[in-house]
Amino acid sequence: MAKLLFNITNGTNNPTKASLGFMLARTAVEEGHEVQVFLNADAVSLIRKPVLESLVGLGTGKLSEHFNILVDANVPIYVSAISCEIRGVTEKDLKEANSIKVFPKTLLNLSLQADRTFVY
Repeated sequence: MAKLLFNITNGTNNPTKASLGFMLARTAVEEGHEVQVFLNADAVSLIRKPVLESLVGLGTGKLSEHFNILVDANVPIYVSAISCEIRGVTEKDLKEANSIKVFPKTLLNLSLQADRTFVY
């Protein structure tokens, strides 16, 4: 099985693309792959509980359904510290979403360690 990184940059500005990244990460988990998710830029807003519970992509389903499966499978969900600061995502938001705030170096390292990286 492959080690896969899903780098999601789209947020509420493009709910279908944002949800698609999570849907494919979920699919990879269900297929037995090792998955990691990194949220940066506008995607950090997806971690907020109201957004997580309400966002639905066209043909990609509810974000919360995909997210919950990833959390249940213990998939690490990394969130850009810089993007969080700029967009007002708080420690409470991260705690409620079981996510880890990190700096850009982490994205570089995850990308170098992954067999494949998908960007949404």
